[in-house]
Amino acid sequence: MPDVLDATPYDALLLLSFGGPEGPDDVVPFLENVTRGRGIPKERLKEVGQHYFLFGGVSPINDQNRALLDALRKDFAEHGLDLPVYWGNRNWAPYLTDTLREMVADGRRRILVLATSAYASYSGCRQYRENLADALATLQAEGLEVPRVDKLRHYFNHPGFVQPMVDGVVASLAELPEDVRDHAHLAFTTHSIPTASADTSGPVEGHGDGGAYVRQHLEVARLVAEAVRERTGVEHPWQLVYQSRSGAPHIPWLEPDICDHLEERHAAGVPAVVMAPIGFVSDHMEVLYDLDTEATARAGELGLPVRRSATVGADPRFAAAIRDLVVERSAVERGQDVTPCALGALGPSHQVCPVGCCPARAAKPAAAGADSPYA
Repeated sequence: MPDVLDATPYDALLLLSFGGPEGPDDVVPFLENVTRGRGIPKERLKEVGQHYFLFGGVSPINDQNRALLDALRKDFAEHGLDLPVYWGNRNWAPYLTDTLREMVADGRRRILVLATSAYASYSGCRQYRENLADALATLQAEGLEVPRVDKLRHYFNHPGFVQPMVDGVVASLAELPEDVRDHAHLAFTTHSIPTASADTSGPVEGHGDGGAYVRQHLEVARLVAEAVRERTGVEHPWQLVYQSRSGAPHIPWLEPDICDHLEERHAAGVPAVVMAPIGFVSDHMEVLYDLDTEATARAGELGLPVRRSATVGADPRFAAAIRDLVVERSAVERGQDVTPCALGALGPSHQVCPVGCCPARAAKPAAAGADSPYA
């Protein structure tokens, strides 16, 4: 990257996240937003929302995004990157459409988007792009000038994303009792998705068994496990496992589930497990409930010592990685040669999502890609 940090042609960065309730009265309306169009009764949503009610109806994700916003703004200011940072959510305030409307009013016309999802998948990439297209269509219908919106590439194998997770696993291993520490296994967790969605994740030429979604997670798990071995001098067996399944029982989803995995590891005589949520940017509700509450309780029933390592969150190295990606993409847009930063065998992800990348079951317009109607 050049000494003088230049974000041209972009005039703003948009942090785009999932959103979450911030009080008990928000839970059902939030879940109605998440499940809109599926016809799920309100009583069922109250049942689904019980894990939010256990924590006072508050998801930690919004505060975590506020911390990431502060980290990004601090990093940009300290390194002379003159780029304002905004925040919008898909499913709760501040809503994406409202934030884009504010950005247009502020004169922003070329916007880069940072999605809080590091990997390729429909729910982790294209659905965000569809939400962007919906929001831009609303602005257009209101007679507002529609900005050009581009999305930062997938950052799963950027050092600033991987290195904090390595530190988290090493710290969690150190917390285990000394007599089980060296023989502990690593369970790298991510969100389970339907196998059909996994198989079609990423560009068309890579579709197949697990698609880019599984390949990318396996690569990050390998990178973290190897770095942990280098740091500790101990090679810990590891496996990629899944959590937070929410689909109909008859639809195949990625397996094994983390709780099933803990039972299997215990039955095999493994003395301890570190759960490393590499699929999540921050410690939001699915980490707090599915791992810290549900999986930890199951491990307690088994008498299996477990620890859960930290997610990247607002780590300064992650903020620096985003700065690097912003400068990289800006240089690409200016037609300059760049060498994207990426660890491991997969190399850097594509800068622009190609046609057919992470398709939905029903075709919908998606912004910030090769098939964008708002190019």
